[in-house]
Amino acid sequence: MDHFKNHASGLDSPARNAAPVTPDDASDLPVAARSLYVGATGDVRVTTVGGDTVTFTGVPVGILPVRAARVHATGTTAADIIAVW
Repeated sequence: MDHFKNHASGLDSPARNAAPVTPDDASDLPVAARSLYVGATGDVRVTTVGGDTVTFTGVPVGILPVRAARVHATGTTAADIIAVW
C-alpha cells in the first residue's frame, strides 16, 4: 500500500525511480536525473540539464545533488552510479 501515491512530488521529496548509469560521452541519460547516487568515490563528469559540462572531483559515496542529463565516460572515475528521479 502506498499512502502517498496521490501526493505531488517536489524536488525535496524522495525519488520515485532509480536506474544504473553507464557513463557515455555521446548519449544522454534516458531520463534526466534529479540527482546521482555514487557508490564508489571518484570524479564525476556530467552535462547538467541546463547544458553546463562540469567535473565534480573527489565525490564521496552518497548523493550528488545535480540534475544531470549526461554522465560522461571520459573524466568519470567514480563507479556504481545510479540516477534517481
